[in-house]
Amino acid sequence: MCRHLAYLGAPSSPSGPVFESEHALLVQSYAPKDMREGGTVNADGFGLGWFTGDRAPVSYRRAGPLWTDGTLRGLAGTVRSGAFVAAVRSGTPGMPVTEAACAPFADDHWLFSHNGVVRGWPDSVAGLAEKLPITRVLTMEAATDSALLWTLLAERLRAGADPVASVISLVAEVERAAPGSRLNLLLAGADVVIGTAWTHALSVLEDERGVLIASEPVDGNPDWRPVPQWHAVVARRERPGAAPSTALIPISADRRLG
Repeated sequence: MCRHLAYLGAPSSPSGPVFESEHALLVQSYAPKDMREGGTVNADGFGLGWFTGDRAPVSYRRAGPLWTDGTLRGLAGTVRSGAFVAAVRSGTPGMPVTEAACAPFADDHWLFSHNGVVRGWPDSVAGLAEKLPITRVLTMEAATDSALLWTLLAERLRAGADPVASVISLVAEVERAAPGSRLNLLLAGADVVIGTAWTHALSVLEDERGVLIASEPVDGNPDWRPVPQWHAVVARRERPGAAPSTALIPISADRRLG
């Protein structure tokens, strides 16, 4: 499985949780604590995405291990953003190891990451892919389960669907199509972050500056709390610059069991 994190709050540098903390994402790339039979290291790529002053996302992605990159640490230290997403990848066997397959995926308004696997790929979710415009399928960034999840979600967001409802319904639909999938998703906008705990660990830390959501706590702060399985966690600020608030939303058992 991959490892990922997302932040929403006062402008902050991603350097701390990605590189400097005692169990930063860099450490999780080679010494994760909670992979749950999903691999041993996260060496198949990485990415960092953040929102700029005009509320547009930008990203830096590479296909190699994070610990081999000589650029991102210095770049991350220059960034101050109110929302960012970072991820390291452990590719599913048979899926391509390319920059385009690495999270976070991005469009004009959103950043997205998937930690997990879609069981029975690709046959299990062919029916969901058939509902997309053919040009969207043909122009997917990579032939991976994560890229398809992003394509499905982005299509709904572009149509004006509510982001929280879209994430929750996507998890439910994929679970019905591909039972036993691991679907820890992160979707970030300039003023909202949504994460799902679905057959894998997710934790959240809140303080006076903001909210950090991560596959594994990046430090020993006792205020980290686990997100319950089969739940979504939503961090949202009501207006630009406001402190975010958080809420837990259960993803109902009938959706899970489908």
